Amino acid sequence: MNIVWNKTSEQFHLYNDRLSYIIGVAPSGELANLYFGKRIHDRADFSYVLFRMGMPNVVVDADTESYSMELNCQEYPSFGTTDFGAQAFEVEMANGSRISNFVYKSHRISQGKKEIKGLPATYADKTEAMTLEVTLADTLAGMELILYYTIFEGYPVVARHARFKNVGNSKVKLTRALSACLDFPDQNYEWMQFSGAWARERIPEIKKLSTGVTYIDSRRGASSANQNPFVILKRPGTDDFMGEAIGFSFVYSGNFIALADGSTHGRLRFVMGINPDRFCWPLEKDECFETPEVVIAMTDRGLNDLSQTYHKLYNNHLVRGKWKNTPRPILNNNWEATYMDFTEESILKIASKAKDAGIELFVLDDGWFGERNDDFAGLGDWVENPKKLPQGMAGLSRKINALGLKFGFWIEPEMVNPNSNLYRRHPDWVLSVPGRKSSLGRHQLVLDFSREEVVDYIYGMLHKVIKGSKIDYIKWDMNRALTEVFSVDTPAERQGMVAHKYVLGVYSLYSRLIKAFPNILFESCSSGGNRFDAGMLYYAPQAWCSDNSDAIDRIRIQYGTSFGYPIVSIGSHVSAVPNQQTGRVTPLDIRANVAYFGTFGYELDLNEISDEEFELVKKQVEFMKENRALVQFGDFYRLRSPFENDQAAWMVVSEDKKKAIVGFYCLRSNVNALPGFLKLAGLDPDKEYRMEGKTYYGDELMNMGITLSEFYDRGFTISKDYDSFVTIIEEV
Repeated sequence: MNIVWNKTSEQFHLYNDRLSYIIGVAPSGELANLYFGKRIHDRADFSYVLFRMGMPNVVVDADTESYSMELNCQEYPSFGTTDFGAQAFEVEMANGSRISNFVYKSHRISQGKKEIKGLPATYADKTEAMTLEVTLADTLAGMELILYYTIFEGYPVVARHARFKNVGNSKVKLTRALSACLDFPDQNYEWMQFSGAWARERIPEIKKLSTGVTYIDSRRGASSANQNPFVILKRPGTDDFMGEAIGFSFVYSGNFIALADGSTHGRLRFVMGINPDRFCWPLEKDECFETPEVVIAMTDRGLNDLSQTYHKLYNNHLVRGKWKNTPRPILNNNWEATYMDFTEESILKIASKAKDAGIELFVLDDGWFGERNDDFAGLGDWVENPKKLPQGMAGLSRKINALGLKFGFWIEPEMVNPNSNLYRRHPDWVLSVPGRKSSLGRHQLVLDFSREEVVDYIYGMLHKVIKGSKIDYIKWDMNRALTEVFSVDTPAERQGMVAHKYVLGVYSLYSRLIKAFPNILFESCSSGGNRFDAGMLYYAPQAWCSDNSDAIDRIRIQYGTSFGYPIVSIGSHVSAVPNQQTGRVTPLDIRANVAYFGTFGYELDLNEISDEEFELVKKQVEFMKENRALVQFGDFYRLRSPFENDQAAWMVVSEDKKKAIVGFYCLRSNVNALPGFLKLAGLDPDKEYRMEGKTYYGDELMNMGITLSEFYDRGFTISKDYDSFVTIIEEV
């Protein structure tokens, strides 16, 4: 990797073995994008790619009247001079003007990567990355803008964000502050987004880009289950195994926007960052605002390669602490077994059976605190209910530990029920507009985490419960969107800061708890997948993928999630049937065969299944223990899409290519159809492998494929709904 500055041409070239990113100072003094893509040779001057023509366009270069920003690729554009596309930022001056002119002032090249204060971000030491900081100045506005670019060793990735500083004497307002812009010289791309809703998150959707605007966003206060802050632009024909694509992953958990703007001149612009709707950030003299990070990755080898880049980068340079690259414990959660109706005795009975199955961690879900017997009361009162836990969390944790299990519990610290002691004492601590009715979601209101005293109070209560107990795991839930986003403690001119400050408050509480209890494994949850984003992975290295635990729906949800997020981050459990969300009854086999490809656990009372099923559970647990390191950290390949077929398949391959595990699923039966073949991926073509007692060369398995009739001997047929198999392939 390297970052080259050519002083004569005033151009930067960031490159590693796979990627080149070239930036130049334009005739206007602002930054122009000269190239982003596959690695190319360096040269002294790439100015030939700047587009000059004598057509009737507004020009910014008054001396030659030959350079228009509208016709060229920009790095971080604003609206109002000669660029008419989507803007990356907007500054309102004291006189009401929103015209900016940030021109090159200086730059700095350094080894490694700085943290972004108060925000999640990728990290790297001096041998793993290089960072370019370009300082731009608008002297009339009294503003400085620093654009940050980090290129990583061994990854076709550039991480970007921006920092604004008011160096003048007048107050200014940021009304738009996105994190990254990338301009392309053509529009021949397809847009790939990951949309859905509660219980059907991250479903891939593809549309052809052309002239005009395509965008997704969230204004729900969280990244949302409806639109995920991850977008892929791919060339037509690009699939999992071949072709060019660029991914954009936003390391942030609040409101966002991702937008592609195709100009009538044939160019394409992509911007991503905090949603500017109702965002306004005043800056007094010497005050700064720093945007979250966008991680841009590229591939010329297909979408599996792009996904593997994000998987490895986030496992190695985003997840931190004890659980970085560490296989996750197999757990049993009591939610679908008891809901809130439990006693210490009933919990210990479930935990004891879990231990008999070989499970390692027991998790106590909602209902352990305050007057929490249903959804209507208790949230915010983080004190153990003595009727359910006579010796408190400390007593239960000791008893669970005595069984030979680790212990964890559920919280929802950002929320409060109107029927709670906390709300009765502090009704002003919620997001609400004085004099207006507040909306309820799951019978709860949202605490105003933009206020430090609210975060302090919740931290104090949780710290007391955790410190007095032996806690290994915490499931952090968040079960509603933000509405009435207004803070009674915030002046009128600063209400546009509240949504972002709320997210900063969430990050602050996470940081304080992690600092106090560094060995706890946090799992984020937001009605399942309502806040499944890269920002959360910085604090909680895994997320409950969806409240929908139905095996057939989970195939689709986990398939879509795998495009941008590591397999080890996917919270996936075997639940009871009929399934709570769909009512579907599926075999225990397929429920486990899907859940293996994630963190793995059980959401049921193992006392209530048959002896035969319990023996099967023990085998499943043993299989996962033996193979979880490979499943969770191996190279993941999507083989067959459940959105295009009645079947689905995926596999993981070890780094040394000596071992692989394949999962195959029949979603719907096909009558009178040949079994066919399943082509594998990622193996060494010259290695000889053993599968199901027979040997094959890697090139056979990848080019000819698995003969699916091989699995008929195990009772598998593709003429039966919900059949599945998982098979191990090992080097001979």
